[in-house]
Amino acid sequence: MEEKKVTLKDGREAVIRSATMDDVDALHAFYCALPDEDRRFLRKDVTQRHFVQQRLRDIAKGRAHRLLVTVDGEIIGNGSLELGESGWKEDIGEIRLIVSREHQHIGVGTLLARELYFLAAKQNVVRIEVRMLRPQVKAQSIMRKLGFREGFVIPDHVRDQNGEWQDLIVMRCDLEELWDEMEDLMTDSDWRRHR
Repeated sequence: MEEKKVTLKDGREAVIRSATMDDVDALHAFYCALPDEDRRFLRKDVTQRHFVQQRLRDIAKGRAHRLLVTVDGEIIGNGSLELGESGWKEDIGEIRLIVSREHQHIGVGTLLARELYFLAAKQNVVRIEVRMLRPQVKAQSIMRKLGFREGFVIPDHVRDQNGEWQDLIVMRCDLEELWDEMEDLMTDSDWRRHR
């Protein structure tokens, strides 16, 4: 995606752009600065630099897209769209979003989600999924506002970064329904000026 300048709800100018291998150090620093409680529910221990490198290498394989939101060059949020393998899941994408705590509630996550939806549409994705753990109540609420509904729960299915078993919740929505939800959400937003 081309670099795009946007104005956040707090009036600051931010840039949304695709991540590259040149972002390894900055992205690693972003993850390391997250509170332990936020990192606890991530799939990988992203304080280990090689996991960050691997995520960026996946972009080159064409099965993932990663976007960054920066203010004055500092990463304040990132999101990814991972595309399903060929076969049953080839038209299903999974998105992941994370915003630093001090930059939440100013539209960063919504802007990232919108751009990921555009990328999903370009990739002919029909349905988008998000996966999270039971304690991530706030994240589930945000995803509901973005049009996602709980698809299913697998009890005690995965271990968090503390080694504790957690229920895995899969939320999903058809892309067409997401567009409708996003249009309603963005109607009163400054976002339209940036498209």
